[in-house]
Amino acid sequence: MDGETVGIILAGGRGERAKPITLESADYIRSKALIPFAGRRLVEWVVDACRRQGIRKFYVVAQGLENRSQIKLLLGHGERYGIEVRYSRSSFDRYNVGSGSATLHNLEQWNLTGRALVLPVDSIFDFSLAELEATHTSHDAVVTVAAVARTPAEVAGKYGVMRTDEEDLVTGFVEKPGRDELDALFPDVLDGGCGLVPTNAGMYLVDCGRLRQAARDPQLMRLAHQRLDWGKDLLPYLVGHGLPVASHHISRLGDLGNVEDYLVTLKGVLSGDYPQMNELMADPFSDEPRYWIHESSLQTRDDRTGTTLAAKIADGSVVIGDGVRIGRHVSVGSGVRLEYADIGDGAELHEGARLTGASLGDSSVVGPYAEISDSYIGPMVEIHSDRRRPVRLDGFSAVGDGAHLWAGTRLSGVSVYPRLRVPPIANLPSGTALTCSDDILQWV
Repeated sequence: MDGETVGIILAGGRGERAKPITLESADYIRSKALIPFAGRRLVEWVVDACRRQGIRKFYVVAQGLENRSQIKLLLGHGERYGIEVRYSRSSFDRYNVGSGSATLHNLEQWNLTGRALVLPVDSIFDFSLAELEATHTSHDAVVTVAAVARTPAEVAGKYGVMRTDEEDLVTGFVEKPGRDELDALFPDVLDGGCGLVPTNAGMYLVDCGRLRQAARDPQLMRLAHQRLDWGKDLLPYLVGHGLPVASHHISRLGDLGNVEDYLVTLKGVLSGDYPQMNELMADPFSDEPRYWIHESSLQTRDDRTGTTLAAKIADGSVVIGDGVRIGRHVSVGSGVRLEYADIGDGAELHEGARLTGASLGDSSVVGPYAEISDSYIGPMVEIHSDRRRPVRLDGFSAVGDGAHLWAGTRLSGVSVYPRLRVPPIANLPSGTALTCSDDILQWV
């Protein structure tokens, strides 16, 4: 494996923060790797971004039946993608007590000795592998941490931060500090500095052989059998024991770990803010405004007027704004307005519907005059809206697979779990999760 960087994809989480996006039903988890994103599954974007930079071998550290079986069903052993994929053994699941522990145990299982890029499956990265490798080599690092610069307001309580010396070697880590702690750690940020602090992006280039050697220390071995996370435990241990850990700033990270971050990242991708994603996506159908429409949808006629989407765009009865992606065989009625919206295959948008900053899953139906902004709508959802009683969703709401919302429903910052039927309901507090019919009855 000399000279070759392999990919290690960490896919062990249960996606609790991203519910209901990570639910196919109330009791069945969808692997975060299979979250739908801009027309593909998330792990496909991750694999393609790495493959274009020369990575051809991937090792998937899975955890549990859902993660392992769903990812393997999609990727197989990589033949469709021109790569080779191997999976962690199910008997190793009991050792995967944290992301760091899972990495160390599987490095041994696979007998990896060269370089590996370790990355999570719930983020979109914009980075140069060649530049990351150059930093890693120049510092003779055991681990090089991908870093993203963020404002203190973005960081506080959410991201781990790093302290580095003048040579970009890491001298310390602080896991998810509060704002007061940030101000004390980085006083220059407030005192005329750049206003940004380096955060751990969760992607690591590692020297597998040296990391395995470090893991033979009895103290680290004990931690690896108890609880060992990369950011909270493993990296501070390495730095604390004098092993060189470098920091390398990458261009951008898009987190998809919760509904709000998912939608913010999606808008950034559709806006063209991620150059690598720009290269991976098909060329836009239009550059100004920037949008993608599959040819089959341009020729699809809506049931009410019998005219094609192409004709309605031409006569101005449908307005497609910036940052819109429309998949295959989508039906769009007159008066529809779209901006920064991702529309899945086979979806139906009836007359007068408006979607801004929204994701609409495959085969979902949006009724007339619905107003949807900053919201996620899963596959096969039905929104029974009408002109007199329009459905309105905003505030980073999320509607799970196969749910039904009846006319007059108004939700802001509310999550609806899969397959629920929600009657006309409004004024729920932001942050409410409707997980079952009993939850709905409390508000009716």
